[in-house]
Amino acid sequence: MEFGRVPENELNSIDFSLPAEPAYNKSILKGKPVKGPKIYFGCAKWGREEWVGKIYPPKTKEKDFLQHYVQHYNSIELNATHYKVYGEGGIKRWTEKAAGKDFKFCPKMYQGVTHRGSLNGKQFITNEFFRGIVAFEEYLGPIFIQVSDTFSPKRKDELFNYLKTLPTDLQFFLEVRHPGWFKKDGIMEEMFDMLKSLNMGAVITDTAGRRDCAHMHLSIPKTFIRYVGNSLHPSDNTRIDAWVNRIKYWLDNGLEELYFFMHMHDEATSPELTVYLVDKMNKEIGLNLIKPTFVKTQKGLFD
Repeated sequence: MEFGRVPENELNSIDFSLPAEPAYNKSILKGKPVKGPKIYFGCAKWGREEWVGKIYPPKTKEKDFLQHYVQHYNSIELNATHYKVYGEGGIKRWTEKAAGKDFKFCPKMYQGVTHRGSLNGKQFITNEFFRGIVAFEEYLGPIFIQVSDTFSPKRKDELFNYLKTLPTDLQFFLEVRHPGWFKKDGIMEEMFDMLKSLNMGAVITDTAGRRDCAHMHLSIPKTFIRYVGNSLHPSDNTRIDAWVNRIKYWLDNGLEELYFFMHMHDEATSPELTVYLVDKMNKEIGLNLIKPTFVKTQKGLFD
């Protein structure tokens, strides 16, 4: 993910601390933990050649990447659906790789809906998108809707009216990026109130160059976090530590579902940071989450 990227020599000057817990969240969380919260971790793609010999066996072919990915993660932030409308057949081939696992595909809304022109009049292409997506069946996680960086609060009525047309039997999360959503008085609250009324969640994006997008607001007792690391820069670990503390607080106070997706500007090192995250979560919160297992080299070391 290139969104929010800054030069490496500027990373040490950025305040990566997470915002204080919004008072708004008290209206969302019940104040006590729920039994058996659903917790999912993953990346944005499974098709990374850099992971061959790292977490995929040596010489793994691209067509087999997904069947190995599901051994290391229990979800995928599926960006592929942002670039193409997939039919039932293609999606069924993906779900076959996850058969028998508690695995969730979290598809991103097709860009022809969200990034090309107005959201008005997009019912046909939206329906075509859903026609394929529902084929995920029990493997379907939340669908996330991202509007473009230029989509400002001046178009809020257009956005809110579109959201109201979406199926109520599917879970949605919304990601906005235009700075106006985070700066104008009352706009954020209006957006979260709208999402709350529609039982939709708010995506939280934590990236170096856009700290405003790490807003910490919950509109439902579920969250969808897009974390963008910086290729194992020292700040990555301290940022993860802060996230584990916040997630623990949310879980202690009634968070029901967590989706955390690891991004890097260079995705080659996403598995390493995922291991650090899951180890911290398991230790600090007492969980037993799966994590990537690295392939041993002939020397008995890890790549």
